[in-house]
Amino acid sequence: MTQASNQTLVSHFILLGLFTHSPLHLFLFSVIMVMFVMALSGNGLMVLLISVDSHLQSPMYFFLSWLSLMDLMLISTIVPRMATDFLLGHGYISFTGCGIQILFFLTLLGDECFLLAFMAYDRYVAISNPLRYSAVMSRVCWLMVAGSWLFGLVDGLIQAVFTLRFPYCGSQETDHFFCEVPAVLKLACADTSLYETMIYVCCVLMLLLPFSVISASYLRILVVVLRMRSADGRQKALATCSSHMMVVSLFYGAAMVTYMRPQAYHSSKQDKVVSAFYTVITPMLNPLIYSLRNKEVMGALRKLLGKCPCAGGSLG
Repeated sequence: MTQASNQTLVSHFILLGLFTHSPLHLFLFSVIMVMFVMALSGNGLMVLLISVDSHLQSPMYFFLSWLSLMDLMLISTIVPRMATDFLLGHGYISFTGCGIQILFFLTLLGDECFLLAFMAYDRYVAISNPLRYSAVMSRVCWLMVAGSWLFGLVDGLIQAVFTLRFPYCGSQETDHFFCEVPAVLKLACADTSLYETMIYVCCVLMLLLPFSVISASYLRILVVVLRMRSADGRQKALATCSSHMMVVSLFYGAAMVTYMRPQAYHSSKQDKVVSAFYTVITPMLNPLIYSLRNKEVMGALRKLLGKCPCAGGSLG
């Protein structure tokens, strides 16, 4: 009865945030906001270029446009709220609002996990069977994107619902800058060990399963590339795949550190830094990694800006 009554009294959490108002943290906050603007601009530009340029209509760019859209939504779920809390000097978030943020964040996180796996498979098909690439992938592109959203939504719903079903009592201060499940669970006044086990199982499915698909795809790609007789072909294949592997390493590395460690090994400071990495830094870096290392994207950008109208065609 006491736990139930305590739970009904909880109307909000208090997010302690990522920064204080010291000069150093004011500078770091400014850096984060610059990254936010860069992420919005870069990912928005990628979506625009892929949608308007006829040379960027292959399945690879279809997936890339969805990755950029997911990054836009992911960073917009976290940073505006964090900035508002910092500027207002408090981080009050309602119990319901916290649940909604968990739902959106984990849905988008799961979406990206599976989308990156499908993008690895796309590269495998393109390199191992280039003549049938468009025919094979065109039939399954939308199914793969829909599957990514479905798996992500199921994971987000499960974790949001179960996290908010725990009774919360005592301190309502969450040492984080958004409602992330490991940070919120620290405030629960009940045994969460069984739920932590469930989270671990979900993480195995949402992180290790797609990562296994990525690893298997790139091992097979490596075998195909080593058998290529053309040095130019090997270089082009490795350049395309290396961009994807950089994104995978940044995203999966940070996510695994947060969601695959036991609760007892979580440190608030470490968790906040790692979370900032895949909620702010990775969405900002993704369009830079893909665009700066991709001649077709740079050609489409020059074409859009009107500096070199024939660039896109010459690079196709």
